[in-house]
Amino acid sequence: MTPTQSHLAAAHAAATVRDGLGRTLSLRRLTALDKLRLFKAAGPVLAQNPLWLGMATLACAVTEIDTIPVPPPANEAQIEAIVARLGDEGIAAIAAALTADPAPDLATHAGN
Repeated sequence: MTPTQSHLAAAHAAATVRDGLGRTLSLRRLTALDKLRLFKAAGPVLAQNPLWLGMATLACAVTEIDTIPVPPPANEAQIEAIVARLGDEGIAAIAAALTADPAPDLATHAGN
């Protein structure tokens, strides 16, 4: 595997974290394209709101909740639905996992 292939594979590597409710969340770091699509889904006003966008970014890092796929959102309502589904416990677990491991390849984290 070339260094570029290794870097790309690491960027798309999934990690799992358990939230305070005992759910298993699979997540990955957003790529540049993922972020661009998030900005489009958020719309021009919300894409400029750093607090809203920060929470949306955490929510959009989730690919599965208890092995059930979470598709990428296409609009504001879908972003809010993911945030609502995750709740405070899910968002906190994702933030802790992404903060604890700043490297592109996420390690598996055990949450609360």
